[in-house]
Amino acid sequence: MSVKKLLHTRMRVNDIEASVRFYENALGLTATRRHTSPRGAQLVFLATPNSEEEIELCQMPAGATPVQVQPDLMHLAFEVEDMAAFVTELEAKGFKLSDGPSPSGSGNRIAFIDAPEGYEVELIQRAH
Repeated sequence: MSVKKLLHTRMRVNDIEASVRFYENALGLTATRRHTSPRGAQLVFLATPNSEEEIELCQMPAGATPVQVQPDLMHLAFEVEDMAAFVTELEAKGFKLSDGPSPSGSGNRIAFIDAPEGYEVELIQRAH
């Protein structure tokens, strides 16, 4: 027996609105639904183009221990069609890469940008 499919990945954040703005404005994701959990956490689900899996952002109620993301704890990876054009658009919107773009061993081009809480986001242009 195995699981059927991945539904979502949850990421805890300190400022849910700043995180939603980042994922929508920098990456083009869409907030599809919002609600408050039984424990009082604010939840926002983000849809990614051409993917069924979602990202769930979670902000715990006031008084919770703040999130401190460790370097290289985890990252999200998104494919982009044209790295140069994507980076140009990011920069026009006021976002800066934290690393790259650079070639990978497989011939892909990769770059990284940091989300507001310090979660790393990898951008990949696949080799043709």
